[in-house]
Parts: sequence; C-alpha cells; structure tokens
Amino acid sequence: MAESLRIGMTSYYLPSGSKIGVGYQVHALANALVDRGHEVEVHSVCPPSRGARYRTVQHRVDGSMRTFRWAGRVRQVGWDGYDVLHAHGDDYWLWGPGIRRAPVHVRTLHGSCFEEALHISGGRERLRMVALGMTEVAASLVADRTVVVSPETRRWFPWVHEVVPNGVDLTRFRPGTPAECWDRPVVLMVGTWEGRKRGRLLAEAFERSVVPRIPDAELWMVAEDVPQPRPRWLRALGRVDDDELAHLYRQAWVFALPSSYEGFGIPYVEAMASGLPVVASRNPGARFVTDDGSAGLLVDDESLGRAMHRLLADPDERDRLRQSGLHRARHFDMATVVSRYEGLYRQAAR
Repeated sequence: MAESLRIGMTSYYLPSGSKIGVGYQVHALANALVDRGHEVEVHSVCPPSRGARYRTVQHRVDGSMRTFRWAGRVRQVGWDGYDVLHAHGDDYWLWGPGIRRAPVHVRTLHGSCFEEALHISGGRERLRMVALGMTEVAASLVADRTVVVSPETRRWFPWVHEVVPNGVDLTRFRPGTPAECWDRPVVLMVGTWEGRKRGRLLAEAFERSVVPRIPDAELWMVAEDVPQPRPRWLRALGRVDDDELAHLYRQAWVFALPSSYEGFGIPYVEAMASGLPVVASRNPGARFVTDDGSAGLLVDDESLGRAMHRLLADPDERDRLRQSGLHRARHFDMATVVSRYEGLYRQAAR
C-alpha cells in the first residue's frame, strides 16, 4: 500500500500484561505495520510492551467484569482521528449516534468464544464465554469488514467470508544449527499447566510413555503455573521474551501442545518455522495450521505420549515432519499477513 495510514488498534491484551496469544499477535502486527511506514497506536488496558515500535495508549479500567467495562471505554475513544480502526476485540458498541467512527473499521475474530465455552470448566465461566460470543457476533456486524484467522471459525460466523491467518516473523523463528540443538532429547511446550492448554495432561503422558523408554529425555514448559515439587525431567521456564523463545525452539527436538481449543495456535507456527516437528490435539487451530495433519501429528489424548516417544526415537520421522512443517509455515509469514491487511484497508475504504 503506497500511502501511509494512521491506524488505531484496540486490544484488551498486550504482551506487557497478559500471556494471551491475541496480545502477542497485535504487538507483532502493529510493529510490522510501523515497519511498512504506517503510524500505529494501540489502545489497551496494558502498559507499553517491550520492543514496541508503535505507540500504546493505556486506559485504566477498574472493577469487576473488566472486559465488558473496557468495551464501554472503547466506545468513548475518538476513532475519527484515524484512517483505519483495526479492532481485535471489544468494539461491539461502536454504533449509534455520537460515535466518532474511523472511515474504515476492520475487525479480526481470533477464534470463537462459543467454541471455547464447549471446552471450559465451570458454569459461571461458561456463561461468560457465551456472553462474549454474543459480543463477537455483534462486532462482526458493526465493522465494515470482518475477518477470521482460521476457516473453521466460520462455523460460528458463516456470514464472514474473509480468512486472514495470524502471522509469524520468519526471520526470528527459523531453524537452528546442529550446535544449537540440546544434546539430550527435549520436548518443548508453550502454554499453561492448567486450563485449555493442558500442560498437566502433557506432563502425565510424558512421564508415562517417554521417561521409562528414554530416561535422559526432558520436558521444557514455557509456563508460569507449573507446580512444585517437579521431577528431574521437567524444566519450568516461566515467562520468556520472543528472542529467548526462538532460541528454545531451536534447542528442542519436538514441540507438543495438546490444547482442548485453539482458534489459531501461534506456537504451532513458531515451532514449524523453527524446524520442530509438532504434536497437537485435534483442535480447530491445530487442524488448520498443520493442514489437517499433513505438517504435524494430530493425536487423541491416549496417543499423546506414544507420539512424543515415537518422534524422539525416530530421526527419519522427525526430519519428514520438519520439512513439511517448514513448507507449511511459509503460509503464515507476517510479511504476507501485513500485505493482506493493507489490501483489506484499501478495499474497505472504497
């Protein structure tokens, strides 16, 4: 896109305040747009993130039900000062008299809260997800153009036809050299111990199927909620920045993430781009990212441990998945994603 645009984004989440993948994608996309010559401001409840080349406009939101309160705050922003509003959440009240709209309003749906409600525990939290799902429906009707990040998300929004996947910086997430690879077999996981990422399930499968057969194998978990005490084969790495994470991908042998639900699943792409074979559950995001299993192993819970052992023990199978994963990862190059959005902004303006 030749002309420089002033782009306002809204995202409750940013890496400075949350581990949620939407925040990391907004951060990466905003930086990439700035690198293309655009002026970008991200409105969020989170403070500025490390490495941000865009401007962060932080809003204070207090009290309970903060995500819903945040939507009210978004309504009050003067979006008419921007050429484009690109919303990544909470824009469903941007209608009616008195709203200062941007000339172009684009909404990205990073998944479906309806789908997530099917995989979450607790009645209260499930009701909250359903309520948020209704706001996603409203947002898809309020925006000028709405996109989803994976085709299966259209199940809940069949009137949305545009699919723009999330993007990954392939210059940062790239294959390592033999010298970078850890000298012992390593399975890497990025997520949480509890909740839908199901780190506990992964650790149990690793202990049951991998440890007895490959005693020196290790499971590395980029997660902040791994409980103590921990067995010798489990390393909890807490929270890391992008450069540290990219290095961990290049050290590991296999990546595994058995999430019960992912709208997309950025870590799958990061792993594939880094030359790691991927083991995943059959969630919508993993099915899309791995091209329905052609670029990764999609397994049920009972087969999770056996799949990890199989890949650690079989270098030929690891190499096969490494090659197919590298090829598939090119479809999610951030440079391509930015070009898609630039084109979308232009089309919506017309």
